[in-house]
Amino acid sequence: MTTTPEHEDEHDDLDTRLSRIALDLHGYTPELTIERIAESTKTSLGADGAGVLLVRARRRVETAAATDDAVRRAHALQVELDEGPCLDSGGDDGVRRIDDTALDTRWPRWNREAAQLGFRSVLSAPLVTTTRRYGSINAYGAGPETFDSGDEDVIQLLARHASVALASATDIEGLQRAVDGRQVIGTAIGMLMERYGLDSERAFEVLKRYSQDRNVKLHDVARRLVDDRRLPMGDDAPA
Repeated sequence: MTTTPEHEDEHDDLDTRLSRIALDLHGYTPELTIERIAESTKTSLGADGAGVLLVRARRRVETAAATDDAVRRAHALQVELDEGPCLDSGGDDGVRRIDDTALDTRWPRWNREAAQLGFRSVLSAPLVTTTRRYGSINAYGAGPETFDSGDEDVIQLLARHASVALASATDIEGLQRAVDGRQVIGTAIGMLMERYGLDSERAFEVLKRYSQDRNVKLHDVARRLVDDRRLPMGDDAPA
């Protein structure tokens, strides 16, 4: 992106802005983290649109966040056509840049569609950690040559911060679910012990047997007992 006088202070203070963004990305659920990644990408690069493309289980790709419907459609077209810079950038540590979708020949079908959507410039960077590939963050510009090599450095730094934040949010959510599950199961075991005079091992076996016999997750059996103050499926006492 060509630096104009009004943007000089922003470029001079890039380290400060990136540090603030990195801090701002932490402490949210995965869903909110992804939304803030898209918003931060658009703001930091002065883009006309931005979004996050995620790779789910079994290589399923989907738009997790988009600043507008045109970005969402641009992402969807990459999945439909099975080509595009965002898909390619998700596979390694390389940034993909298109200076003009009307002239670029690497992804011809998608480029034509992107130009019709009003996007002439694209910048994509992978969301990856040492243990997982999440997808990519993508910025779109209405005019040609919206982004330059300096913007490539910026989006790469953003992607690194965003990847760590996303990994942290995912791990924290998973940990919280595990902790909550253990607490619910522990409470249910305590209720069975008190109500029926069971020891902890026998009370846990009761919960586990109900889970297996009814094909219901152990956590759900325990949650039902805690919430309803009775055993699931209308039973009043362990056999």
